[in-house]
Amino acid sequence: MSFDRHLAEIAREYPEWTIWRSDAGRWWATRHHPLNSAQREAGCAMTIDADEPEGLREQLREQEERAKSADP
Repeated sequence: MSFDRHLAEIAREYPEWTIWRSDAGRWWATRHHPLNSAQREAGCAMTIDADEPEGLREQLREQEERAKSADP
């Protein structure tokens, strides 16, 4: 599968994040909105990266779970 297709699929799955692939070939995601203090304390990150698309998806799933656990 092409990296453009991976990019589009991940962006569709995680609309609260901006997804891109760097010139060096790493996959990145940055949240659209700032974190609140509870989310930061829960270990949420504004930006994450991975070597491949599945690694990024795994981190995104983890980040979404952390954010949910921080919600009041």
